[in-house]
Amino acid sequence: MDYTAILQELNKASLFDLHRLQSAIYQELTNPVRIDQVKARLKIGDAVSYFVPESNCLTDAVILEINRTRCLVRNIKDQKKWNIPFYFLNLDNVDSDIKSAKNAVGIAKSALKVGTKVGYRSKYHQDVFGEVIRLNQKTATVRVNGREWRVPYRMLFWVIDGETGDLQEPTYIPYHADIEP
Repeated sequence: MDYTAILQELNKASLFDLHRLQSAIYQELTNPVRIDQVKARLKIGDAVSYFVPESNCLTDAVILEINRTRCLVRNIKDQKKWNIPFYFLNLDNVDSDIKSAKNAVGIAKSALKVGTKVGYRSKYHQDVFGEVIRLNQKTATVRVNGREWRVPYRMLFWVIDGETGDLQEPTYIPYHADIEP
């Protein structure tokens, strides 16, 4: 399923349209037949990945318990236990990334993940580079050299290493009023 294309279509919808779709989707998310289909594919000890809305990315985990409408998992990265609904599970290894629209200003919140390397232009017209540590309603919290900055999504740009295509954090040069550009 192409989430980017779906979101582009949803941008045309009214708030009421979105509300109505949300209601219909929730009914499907909690449909006992669908839940039973997912439960039939699971067993304790299975390695799974699940989508974390707050960080907008997939996380690896192990199933610890299977309950009526939720399952208890242990996050592989931090070893914490989470009781999550079955619809969080990505059993088919679906690509959950949403791409930013070409020619868009900034980066769409839906395209960002916690841990993504980004940059923005400071009020002193310096390019600043850091890592997204939180996705807020209107801004991303970006850590730059140990300090946190809330930056509007429209001001962000991707940081990419041209040789490898990997995201990379370039060296940050702080602005000093006494230095000539």
